[in-house]
Amino acid sequence: MTLLTSVFAAVICTAIWYKNAPKNDMMVGTLCRMYWGASLMWFVDAIFEYAELGAEYFTPEPVDMLNDFFLGLSVVALGMIIWVVVLLVKDPKGALKKALLKSKTA
Repeated sequence: MTLLTSVFAAVICTAIWYKNAPKNDMMVGTLCRMYWGASLMWFVDAIFEYAELGAEYFTPEPVDMLNDFFLGLSVVALGMIIWVVVLLVKDPKGALKKALLKSKTA
């Protein structure tokens, strides 16, 4: 479930990035790279887990699936938090800088 969650996030993010590719105002490419990196990480984890468990890998318990899904959602949320922090630090549109200068002059 962690692999599926991160792959779905990566695919959706890539579609959004591709739709707005020439502009890149919101630095969505950074978010895409994070999600694809997480997907690659979970894929490697799945390969090693399959090598360890064999056919049992494809019949997980419902509780394990739910825990993996929550872990996948946590990874997606953490990726979005990191992306927002990077976006605020780089401030590509200058919105944060304008807001800070406006509050200093007032």
